[in-house]
Amino acid sequence: MSVEIELKFIVSPEAVATLPERFAAWPNQHSAPQKLTNIYFETADNYLRKHDMGLRIRGYDDSYEMTLKTAGSVVGGLHQRPEYNIAIAKPLLALKKFPADIWPQDCKLTQLQKALQPLFRTDFVREKWVVTYGESEIEIGLDQGEVRAGELSEEICELELELKCGETGDLLALAMTLAEQGGLRQGSLSKAARGYHLAQGNVERELRPLTVLKPAPKSTVEQGMVAAFELALSHWQYHEELWLRGDKQARRAVMEAIALIRQALVIFGGLVPRKASSDLRARLTALEPLLVDKTTKPQVLCYGAEYLQCKLALTSWLITGAWRTFIDAKSQAKLDGSFKRFSDIMLSRSAAELKEAFTRPLNEDEYQEQLPRLTRQVLSFILLSGAYPDCETGPYIENWRELQSAVAERRQGWYEASRKQALSHAPFWLNGAVR
Repeated sequence: MSVEIELKFIVSPEAVATLPERFAAWPNQHSAPQKLTNIYFETADNYLRKHDMGLRIRGYDDSYEMTLKTAGSVVGGLHQRPEYNIAIAKPLLALKKFPADIWPQDCKLTQLQKALQPLFRTDFVREKWVVTYGESEIEIGLDQGEVRAGELSEEICELELELKCGETGDLLALAMTLAEQGGLRQGSLSKAARGYHLAQGNVERELRPLTVLKPAPKSTVEQGMVAAFELALSHWQYHEELWLRGDKQARRAVMEAIALIRQALVIFGGLVPRKASSDLRARLTALEPLLVDKTTKPQVLCYGAEYLQCKLALTSWLITGAWRTFIDAKSQAKLDGSFKRFSDIMLSRSAAELKEAFTRPLNEDEYQEQLPRLTRQVLSFILLSGAYPDCETGPYIENWRELQSAVAERRQGWYEASRKQALSHAPFWLNGAVR
């Protein structure tokens, strides 16, 4: 078994020709382009997909390799997944060659192998460079071709940076440098994910509402903080894809994701000093006006250097735990504390702030002045309420969301009823009395 650590990018057609020149800036070993074919397998009931597994046979020249990828993690395009590779003589499945302990407990291999059928395929040309950067060796693969399922297909034009040996920090630093000339964006959908979507009929992807963060049970404050940023980044990545595919409403969801990052920085600001996130905040500040501008074209913005470097800054911040060098022992002890207990305290503060702002009827100008505060605290509720059942958190948050929506859309006739309804709902969290 090996664990892949790689970054995936989509390349604009205009940038492809410039890539070899960029790579030449560092010592590298170039490999000639090679045609690759990958055939992905699945059962009629999507058994592998349900267990977050992917199975393929890859053919190159006269050699074949069977690969099984199991559940892993993805943060901002940085993929880490256990991978098992088995050389085979012919392009035929032989599942028993994989380690027995990697399969789900109820898995019956003989039956599974009979049920597996080719689902989709990718055909592309891969050109590779192994670059020495910092103290690391990083393989850069440029893939150009298509993914096809039946009559449906999508173009492949991707760049993958895979850490062969060395430090993850070098991989991220190389990505940041490559981003300077533009033409790249982080890809949230793997070739396999795109293939599965095509195999299911390429149905139109829908906008996703921002839902309450559900951290792992007994999470520490630090783990809750990381989960908060990962939620925001996932929301950003997903809706960026929709925006580029023509859904104009997805731009608002990208802006919402960035607002969520901002609010997470505020929530945890008492434990993580501002200097720990100064670069990230500066990049967010530069990016926000471009997103607010309705004339901005996603095909220009999302492939721009400033946009990608902002997202990479957040990815790097999360993956490397960059805040830890700014944390003293006292703050670290607080970060090691209970996220639920921390959330209860912060929920009470958010509720108290809203009660103070909306305790009396407001005029139109006053409602508009309070809208940014209301928006921020609704995001706080989303990040901090996950320890409680949805049946308790949902009505409480929805009441404040309704007021937020009414004010944002200037539905003045709704203001008073929404304000009173939001204030009347009892807190759901432990020790929830607002002080």
